[in-house]
Amino acid sequence: MKQHSMKLVMIVVLALLVAAPSLMFASGRAEKTTGQSVAQASAAPAGDTTAMAEATKNLATIQYSFREVAQKVLPVVVEVDVTEKSQSNQQAVNPFDWFFNQQPGNNRSSPPRIQQGLGSGIIVQKSGTTYYVLTNNHVVDSATTISVQLYDQTKFDKVKVVGTDSRRDLAVISFTSTENLPVADLGDSGELQVGDLVLAVGNPFGFENTVTMGIVSALGRSSPSSDVAMNTDYIQTDAAINQGNSGGALVNIKGEVVGINTWIAAPTGGSIGLGFAIPINNAKKAISDFINKGKVEYGWLGVQITDPASDPGVAKDLKIENVKGAMLLNVYKGQPSEKAGLLPGDFITNVNGQDIANSNKLTQVVGDLLADKAYDFQLIRNGEKMKLSIKLAVRPDENSDALSYKNLWPGLRVVHINEQVRQRRCRKETTTCPPALMAS
Repeated sequence: MKQHSMKLVMIVVLALLVAAPSLMFASGRAEKTTGQSVAQASAAPAGDTTAMAEATKNLATIQYSFREVAQKVLPVVVEVDVTEKSQSNQQAVNPFDWFFNQQPGNNRSSPPRIQQGLGSGIIVQKSGTTYYVLTNNHVVDSATTISVQLYDQTKFDKVKVVGTDSRRDLAVISFTSTENLPVADLGDSGELQVGDLVLAVGNPFGFENTVTMGIVSALGRSSPSSDVAMNTDYIQTDAAINQGNSGGALVNIKGEVVGINTWIAAPTGGSIGLGFAIPINNAKKAISDFINKGKVEYGWLGVQITDPASDPGVAKDLKIENVKGAMLLNVYKGQPSEKAGLLPGDFITNVNGQDIANSNKLTQVVGDLLADKAYDFQLIRNGEKMKLSIKLAVRPDENSDALSYKNLWPGLRVVHINEQVRQRRCRKETTTCPPALMAS
């Protein structure tokens, strides 16, 4: 790509510095022509023309830069079409039942309904004639058939699911082609800053190959509910994202993929400028795991955690007021946490050089780390700072016995006792309560 498209922000600034002041200066000259010679007055329109020509030139350069980004990205973003079967609980009604004196329905179940879905995907890797497409888990997790359509309208029906992961709402699918298709350039989402220009590419409402523009509105957004994957943070953007954009690309001004468009906050169901994308750095390890192992392997510490901010009394008692981190409630027996000597009440503030803002951040950071390797954990225990080296394991499957409550220690949650908690407990057990006791 040409150098000017690599520095679009600089070009925008230059356009404003060159064009806008020139127009203001030319306008100022025109206002001062009163009482001057006709020749002097007639010079002002020439200044206006020159400034407008310079501004047009700069804006044209910006436009061509956007064109180059779009031309680079559109061929690597595909439309993902899915079908899925849903079993109806309603009984099928045959209109001829009435003629044969039978009860309508006659215990016949309705045939499965075929539903169609639409999403987007990004070609992220190639191996021989196999192309791998990154998309959202919610686009393909219930699909019975999947097809992809390229920018040039070429369609592939024999699409396979390589792996899915609901924890981060990611999936990789694959198709084969003997054509030499382009593969996306993956950027570094860690370099993004609020205010950066970005483009969203996808297939909203079936309008294929749509490109919208906006900025990075915020970074590090958390999932608002359990309906949205919680094991990742999100990039917030005002680039228009709608239904069908899921799995599509969020790209920077270099045409590099920096995010996977995933969900929107939209009371009306359409874009209101609140779109959210999974940072590409959160997906890079998943892509490799899907292709090489068929599933994502997360680093595993073996703890239950919480944020003490929900109970300020606990933070005060543990001497961690106004300190960012995640507090351990319980440790799983036989897991890395217990083996390393972690204890309930420990407050983890940093892992492998990354500051921990809250419990979600701890889950994300640990999950991104490789198993069977040791990492430095910084923590606060009873008000004293400590450092431990802990060798992580692979996170067990959700139904694994290792995650059973019987393996939790101590298996309870310690909370700060106040009058409200004491009265609630007393109402459950007795009709009267003794005088309040001082918590220790």
